[in-house]
Amino acid sequence: MKKIVSIVALVALIPILCGFLEKDIHSCENHSSWGFYGHKRINELAIYSLPEGMFGFYKANMDFIIEHSVDPDKRRYGVKGEAECHYIDMDRYCFGQAGCDPFENVPKHWNDAVAKYSEDSLRAHGIVPWHVNLMVYKLTKAFEEENITRVLHLSAELGHYIGDAHVPLHTTSNYNGQKTNQRGIHGFWESRLPELYDLNYDFFIGKAEYIKTPLDHIWGKIRQSYAAVDSVLLMEQQLNSTFPSDRKYSYEVRGQAQVKVYSEEYSNTYHQMLQGQVERRMKSAVLTIGSYWYTAWVNAGQPDLSKFISKGNLPEYQPELPVSKPDSLSIRDHE
Repeated sequence: MKKIVSIVALVALIPILCGFLEKDIHSCENHSSWGFYGHKRINELAIYSLPEGMFGFYKANMDFIIEHSVDPDKRRYGVKGEAECHYIDMDRYCFGQAGCDPFENVPKHWNDAVAKYSEDSLRAHGIVPWHVNLMVYKLTKAFEEENITRVLHLSAELGHYIGDAHVPLHTTSNYNGQKTNQRGIHGFWESRLPELYDLNYDFFIGKAEYIKTPLDHIWGKIRQSYAAVDSVLLMEQQLNSTFPSDRKYSYEVRGQAQVKVYSEEYSNTYHQMLQGQVERRMKSAVLTIGSYWYTAWVNAGQPDLSKFISKGNLPEYQPELPVSKPDSLSIRDHE
């Protein structure tokens, strides 16, 4: 209980601290991924991909699923073991070798990866694919037990980690362009662009699909994200080298603070250069989230969720806290 109270206090302080610190584009830049707006939007849209046996229940609890999609970000700086669940630095596994494919060096299965690199090393470079797989397993168990409070908690937070896995800059140690003099690009790509343009995106994605091997599937999404890293960085470098510097930034009022942001003109030019990349990653995240919810439900025997639909009777929120050093079996490959 004391830990939960501490987390709530920390969450309350985050926007206040950012209000004081955010005097330029770099302050609080990694406070959230996809931005709070993006994560909420992605979880909301995922609900509409669900089949009839799930849709009514998730629609009735949509506000909860949306609101708590951002809780993993809110606690990532206050809970030991949380931060590494949001990313994986694939380039770390090339060890400076040119032309290396890091996916050939990292075993997909957790126990194999631990045996090769040690758990501490894996956590130092991020564990998002394995954490997503663990969350799918936990959600399946919650469905089996018809623990609806836990189903909602896990669904909301699983959506967050899947969303993170779809962000290119969550797959590289140059996560904020700090190695290439591009500080601020993290929030630019995953927060500023979706906030400006996502209402123009076509989110018709069809229905959720059953995923036979979630671990393999999420590794495929990580590979796609990593393949986009070069274009994310190089295109912004090219734009920055030719764009008038006095028109790159503008100021907007956020809360009680006036903050420096990438101008709409600069943002629009970069967005066009990316040729729909942000939209594609968001759409993939939406369908993957819906598909993983659906997969967990099917694997649990498709329990009848209609009997749990009750408007206005939402569960008390209890965050899914990671432990700082779980034994290897807690992230084993549940397939």
